[in-house]
Amino acid sequence: MNVMGNDRNAPATKGDLDDLETRLKGEISEVEARLTEKMRDMQTELLHAFYGFTESVQSRFKAQDDTESGLKHRLTVLETRLLEVERRLNMPPAA
Repeated sequence: MNVMGNDRNAPATKGDLDDLETRLKGEISEVEARLTEKMRDMQTELLHAFYGFTESVQSRFKAQDDTESGLKHRLTVLETRLLEVERRLNMPPAA
């Protein structure tokens, strides 16, 4: 900065402004790098959360499919047994 350093009313030279610009550009670059890293971390955390949620939903769908499959099987067995009873009632045994 200028030679006086502490005199806030002293005029700034072009060199002072160039030094300030260089320092500010460096600080902005550092902040930008940290911000980019934080954004990537947030993105990773969100992806992990979404994948966990997706796995949970898939597990529920599979359980529901298994239950539905079991119910369909039981219904098929009942319909088969009912058909056998109806056949016996409608077709008496030959004498």
